[in-house]
Amino acid sequence: MELEAKLHEIRKPIMVLGTSSGAGKSLTVTAICRILKKLGEEPIPFKGQNMSNNAWVDWEGGEMAYSQALQAFACGINPSAEMNPILLKPQGNSISEVIHIGKSIGTTTAQNYYKEWFIPGWEVIKKSLNSIYERNPHCRLIIEGAGSPVEMNLIHRDLTNLRIAKYLNANCILVTDIERGGVFAQIIGTLELMKPEEKKLIKGIIINRFRGDLSLFKNGKKWIENKTQIPVIGIIPWLNDSFPPEDSLDLLEKKSLFTNPEIKVGIIKLPSISNFSDLDPLENEETIFIEWIKKSQNLSKYDFIIIPGSKQTIKDQIFLEDSGLSQDIREYSKNKGNIIGICGGLQMLGTTLEDPYFKEGSKNYSEQKIKGIGLLPLKTTFFKKKITRQINSESIWPCQSEIIGFEIHNGQTVLEEMQSSLKINPIFKDLNLGWYKENNKGGTIAGTYIHGIFENDNWRDQYINLIRKSKNLPIINKKSISYKKKREAIIDNLANEFDKHLNLTSFLN
Repeated sequence: MELEAKLHEIRKPIMVLGTSSGAGKSLTVTAICRILKKLGEEPIPFKGQNMSNNAWVDWEGGEMAYSQALQAFACGINPSAEMNPILLKPQGNSISEVIHIGKSIGTTTAQNYYKEWFIPGWEVIKKSLNSIYERNPHCRLIIEGAGSPVEMNLIHRDLTNLRIAKYLNANCILVTDIERGGVFAQIIGTLELMKPEEKKLIKGIIINRFRGDLSLFKNGKKWIENKTQIPVIGIIPWLNDSFPPEDSLDLLEKKSLFTNPEIKVGIIKLPSISNFSDLDPLENEETIFIEWIKKSQNLSKYDFIIIPGSKQTIKDQIFLEDSGLSQDIREYSKNKGNIIGICGGLQMLGTTLEDPYFKEGSKNYSEQKIKGIGLLPLKTTFFKKKITRQINSESIWPCQSEIIGFEIHNGQTVLEEMQSSLKINPIFKDLNLGWYKENNKGGTIAGTYIHGIFENDNWRDQYINLIRKSKNLPIINKKSISYKKKREAIIDNLANEFDKHLNLTSFLN
């Protein structure tokens, strides 16, 4: 049965729209998902279209935005690509990879996207909604919008805001960020630009990120309600959340939370950084201080360096060479430096990057083959087929431990013939998932294809202990709190704070 014919039978969806990008939609959905789970409901997150290079791979090998995976964790369920049926992964120059229900199906320019992809995009959104309800007939969808729902130059072809709200007749919440200023104009302007049938769907307003005494906004709340005839259902205080930002540009605003760190980590801020949620477990380590590295400098102050994932490895390797950071990293390795590369970072640590099928956008460059940083004897070739899969393996170094994570990459990496003389060793029993070697004067250089490697508590603890040992710091023998338990605690705290200040009663009919 088509979904349209049974909309009257389903539980009323809740949709979170925002007055702008960054208003707090994603965390609001995460909080509502956990609140409803605790109430005994069956919440499921959904975002029709997301644009992000911070991705997750579901258990069927489908790509989806990490924010929807996190929301699924808040619901206590496994993430599925159907929760984010359209994922656009920016590649630069207004070009994005298009992913439908977890599978890469092509690339598009911003100019051509809606001309070529609007109709098939709406079809995959409807297909995913229908599939979710078929498998979970008693669920309540908690839907996240994207950006602002009233961008007038785009609204006629907006796939993921008011079109979905009207299709499902959802109860909509409008979230606005008071920290940005102009909160009254944000709310009134957004509502005024809606059609009457759209405005009727807005059942509540949330004022997000309020600093100070909440009672000081009492008159503001009253004015908004009188002006809009819509209740302000929540004034959410400023929260120090530990979630990854949706946009990589926001990464530099993140500061380490801990004031007395013993280990200093430098993370290379690549122009096309991807999967930066890989670094979250380190941000929750009290002994670690994190800094982002954007330009050439002496790296000796860092106890270890991370080269994270990249959506365009060749472009980012050219950036490292041109900026001088490649040479900085090589010099750092000579001085007992510890380096770890993840996915694209692994590829860049090798000697050669080759792009015969232009998967890395090398049509924009003079060469399809470039040199890597050259610290590991590895050659990477970017083939047409992308590898996306969950990983369950076992590590050999720095300890023997079960490893869970996932892969997302086009490049395939092999050892060069001269590898035997350079004493390179596998990190995992699956030999093609990562390698490491020890420097002559101390320190290690390692690279892995496994996203989420630092979520593996024993592996993370033992790697950090290698660093501690090199600094003559005492080894931490006590078992650390599981990162996944920490993540659950963070989601619980988020939900509890929202629950204190949010009235959802009218939405649960």
